Amino acid sequence: MNGAVHALTTVERVPARKSPDVLPGFGLSLGYTVVYLSLILLIPLVALVLKATAGGWQGFAAVLTSPRVLASLRLTFGAAFIAALVNAVFGFITAWVLVRYRFPGRRLLDAIVDLPFALPTAVSGIALTAIFAPEGSLGRFLTSIGWPIAYTPSGVTVAMVFIGLPFVVRTLQPAFEELAAELTDAAASLGASPWKVMAKVVLPLTFPSLISGFSLALARGIGEYGSIVFISGNLPFKTEITSLLVITKLEEFDYTGAAVIAVVMLTASFLLLFAINFIQKRSLKWLAPSVEE
Repeated sequence: MNGAVHALTTVERVPARKSPDVLPGFGLSLGYTVVYLSLILLIPLVALVLKATAGGWQGFAAVLTSPRVLASLRLTFGAAFIAALVNAVFGFITAWVLVRYRFPGRRLLDAIVDLPFALPTAVSGIALTAIFAPEGSLGRFLTSIGWPIAYTPSGVTVAMVFIGLPFVVRTLQPAFEELAAELTDAAASLGASPWKVMAKVVLPLTFPSLISGFSLALARGIGEYGSIVFISGNLPFKTEITSLLVITKLEEFDYTGAAVIAVVMLTASFLLLFAINFIQKRSLKWLAPSVEE
């Protein structure tokens, strides 16, 4: 009896072995990640900031406040915001139709959504210009009613809508697929109208994904170049986007000016994404009462 108690006491005193990590090599993986991100992201961004401030803060402000730069920033961010809003509305509808309905040609339509991903941006720009130019098939009609698209700010917005739609659709599709059909059916059986089901059930549960798709489309529109450069006409103070202005500065060997514009776009994009991510995290709390109702 005493021997058994002594054996149990001895077993209890044996320190438990620390279970190995499921993914070993954390230190090495973390070091590789930090080095890789530093080489790819951090070091180039720091070099960009140093180049932008090489002429001092007065030179930085002089480049930023020049009328041509301000005009391009207003056009780029304004058109990108409008295009992202349009894509948020129609991308929501498109994703809902592709997920919740079955009809002939659905797979073809689903594949067409990815077309802006597959096409080179220059090809997209040439195609849009051929359609919306004053002598194009659709542009001829729009010009006749007093709404020209090509070589106007409207053309810039149309190009941003074209390249941003897949981001909204592909972000919303998984959210709609995870949304149980029983929830909408139950709301409808309790007497809720289709619009109320959409506003009280579907939208609150998929709002974070909608915000993510909106932010991706907005960021893509701000940095887009190839699909816009042809249809915009590149008129200074009118249809010149900021990405094109950076290229123009580089061709003029004004590297500091190009770096200043790039830093401003980078900072603005980061602040926009930060704000949208904050809204996305808070959206579930804001919309929780509507889901409970």
